[in-house]
Amino acid sequence: MSLRVGMRELREKLADYLESSVPIEVTRHGQTIGFYIPVPKRANQSERDAMLDAGRRMQEELIRLGITEDELVADIKDWRRSRDAV
Repeated sequence: MSLRVGMRELREKLADYLESSVPIEVTRHGQTIGFYIPVPKRANQSERDAMLDAGRRMQEELIRLGITEDELVADIKDWRRSRDAV
């Protein structure tokens, strides 16, 4: 489960959202522009374990959005190609 938050609200409540453990879908003019996937670190948890937790949360978001890893990788490659072409 994630929150859908506009840029203005994100700026106004940034400190609160950064403390949250819920992923945030960031929008501008109703269009998704990014995601914030928090990596809450527990006592005695290594950075590696925190990153693995973040990966699991990212996988949950991909499933929720109906996006496969292959689609995400292809989209990132397309974006890089278009960026490098400029």
